[in-house]
Amino acid sequence: MTNKKFYVTTPIYYPNDIPHIGHAYTTIAADIITRWHKIKGKEVFFLTGTDENAKKVFLAAEKKGKDTKKFVDELAEDFKDAWKKLNVDYDRFFRTTDKDHVKEVVNILNKTHKKGDIYKGVYEGYYCVGCEAYYTEKDLENGYCPIHKTKTELMKEESYFFKLSKFQKKLLELYEKNPEFISPKSKRHEIINRVKEGLRDLSISRKDYGWGIKIPFDKSHVVYVWYDALTNYYTATRKKGKEKFWPTDVHLVGKDILWFHAVIWPAMLMSAGIKIPKKIFAHGWWTFNKEKISKSRGKVINIDELISIAGVDSARYFLFRATPFGDDGDFSEKTLIDRHNNELADKLGNLVSRVSTLVEKYDVEKTENKLLKKLNLKKIEKLFKNYEFDKVLNEIFSFIDICNEYIQNKKPWETKDKKILYELKESILKISELLWPFIPETSEKITKQFNAKKIKKGEILFKKI
Repeated sequence: MTNKKFYVTTPIYYPNDIPHIGHAYTTIAADIITRWHKIKGKEVFFLTGTDENAKKVFLAAEKKGKDTKKFVDELAEDFKDAWKKLNVDYDRFFRTTDKDHVKEVVNILNKTHKKGDIYKGVYEGYYCVGCEAYYTEKDLENGYCPIHKTKTELMKEESYFFKLSKFQKKLLELYEKNPEFISPKSKRHEIINRVKEGLRDLSISRKDYGWGIKIPFDKSHVVYVWYDALTNYYTATRKKGKEKFWPTDVHLVGKDILWFHAVIWPAMLMSAGIKIPKKIFAHGWWTFNKEKISKSRGKVINIDELISIAGVDSARYFLFRATPFGDDGDFSEKTLIDRHNNELADKLGNLVSRVSTLVEKYDVEKTENKLLKKLNLKKIEKLFKNYEFDKVLNEIFSFIDICNEYIQNKKPWETKDKKILYELKESILKISELLWPFIPETSEKITKQFNAKKIKKGEILFKKI
């Protein structure tokens, strides 16, 4: 019997500014995976949200002269609004200020503390507010954060530590027994090599600065944001009826936060006696003129800008057609428009328009669909399983090419062959089902048009730019 449930998450995003293409990429990927599993008849739980207890969120609110809670409330709405615009159909929008979350973080901290895996000490290290992370001198690039390219500050303070070093052996065993736990493979080797070098205990608290979850056994400290944030994935499954979804089937993350998810998170769960997620998938970054898209570095494409180029479906299509999921991709407005014109308008749009016009004129007659046998569904299933979205789209569009050639060769406008038109109509319905995870709005239009009792030529699906 196949597993009938599936749980997918995005990272929870810092609401210190409005969402951009980097946030959109992971969130649309989770939406694609969700829709695919729904096609397979599964019950899916799709979680996204905002990470609100971070120091950089507190500082961003302070900079704008706003109360922190009011500030995060407004920005959480911006994220919800962005996902609505991009046709992202999540199940819960999680906020780390949610009451059930605070309760679960305290619960896990108490369990870990009782185990003897938390102790008090003094932390000294180079801190990047953008990453909410400490770095050793060898990690830095001339004293600058390797991710944000901003100056780090040397900090020394009293802190509670989680005994991460204790879990080195257990983590290496986890990676060995579950080769699929970290994907893609290149990232897996990277993590294994780093863990083999040895693990340092993790500072998990800060002196209370007026924001965040208080440490239950010392109220003068607040929980370090990553220890708090990672717990969200588990908290969400403590709600009545959601327990069955734990452990997560896949956590989708950007490659810059893989360490937290593939090392710190499983170690936290091991300590608390909770089952480990099944897979962490780290995708690449989107660059803009070859530089990482980042608000702090002035390289950003927000959601409205992305949509304004060629519409929602074209944006969703471009992001997953242009580059393999897992690799970096460089954003280009010209490439997006080219794909909109040459693939969505010329190939898919043209096929739908021609077939609907001919069916409206001559109707269809049921027959065996030999044309559909040229679509390699087994290959598509396998590619989807490995999150090779660009290759999935490649297979679907190769079949669209086959359908367009079939019309040219069979000339149904001359022969008026209703059986040929039936094959084409049914093949288009299959194409629209397979494209639904990627371009849901267009797919739903096609499905409605070709499932109608009387098929009519509809509006142009993709107007050329």
